Parts: sequence; C-alpha cells; structure tokens
Amino acid sequence: MTPAETSDARLIQRVADRDRAAFEELYRRYARPVLGIALRRIGDRGRAEDAVQETFAAVWRSAGRYDSSKGAGAPWLYTVARNTVVDALRRSPDPVAADVPDHPALSRGPDEAAETAWTAWRVHRALATLSEDERPLIELAYWGELSQSEIAAYLGIPLGTVKTRTRAALARLADALDGELA
Repeated sequence: MTPAETSDARLIQRVADRDRAAFEELYRRYARPVLGIALRRIGDRGRAEDAVQETFAAVWRSAGRYDSSKGAGAPWLYTVARNTVVDALRRSPDPVAADVPDHPALSRGPDEAAETAWTAWRVHRALATLSEDERPLIELAYWGELSQSEIAAYLGIPLGTVKTRTRAALARLADALDGELA
C-alpha cells in the first residue's frame, strides 16, 4: 500500500509502533493544516510553528492511546493540535502592553466571549455529524485554509468530487445548525 493510500488511522497505529516513515507521512499530510489552526489561534508565526512541532511530538508520544473504533485519525490529530495550541497560549499569553490606552477597549465582553464559545461548540458538534468523506473536506478548507483544488490534490480525489461533497456537507451543516445560530 502506498503512503497516499494508507488511512490516517493506520498511520497513527504505525506511529504507535514507532514507525518513522508513518510519522513522516502524517507530518506531510497535516503540518500545513495544523499550522493554519495555530496561526489563527496564536497570531504569531514563530509561536505557531513551535505549536506545530509540539503537536507532532505529542502525536509521537501519545499515538498508542489512539483508538480507531472511537473515530477517524484526522479528528484525533486535530484534537491533539487544538490542545497543544491551548496549552501554548496558557504557557505564554500575549505580552501585556506597558502603556494603557486612552480610549475604551474594543475587545469582547464576557457575554460575547461566552456566545462565541457556545457557537464554536455547536459548530464542532454539527461537524461530528458529517460523514467520514465530508468532514475532512470541511476541516481542510476552513482550518487548513486549503482551496478546493489543493484539497483534491492533497486527498487524491477529483476536484468535482471535492466540490460535490463540500456542497453536501455545507448543506448538512446548515440543516444541523438551522435556528440555533443567528
């Protein structure tokens, strides 16, 4: 089986057995999308790149705890990435400005932060309802910031298939979230 044909779940299982080639293939597949997630959350390229390295170090260490019966490999890897980014933000939050501005802060208040967290939770819950063929497309498009052409090349599937599955996935998400998000 060629690396492109090997499932993420199988690669993670091989990483648990300390297979360096499987680890390199996972890194090749997911380093860019994970960097996109880290950049959006952290906002600093250097710290985001550090988070990518920490993510894959965590994948190497914890691959033995991955259970393919509980879900596909990509969501597990993205969860490791999200946790690593959150940990990085906790360890070294943005530096505090020395001078206090003379104008009111434009940042969100606690009520808006809570609403944003609720919305994010709902969207992630709705994503979990997508099929294994649809979910990676949405993840790569929105968190990995890949175009549909890049997704087609990355996954080795026709561009028309990517477009059809993306359209169906977005319709399914809209139905799942109907009336819940304003």
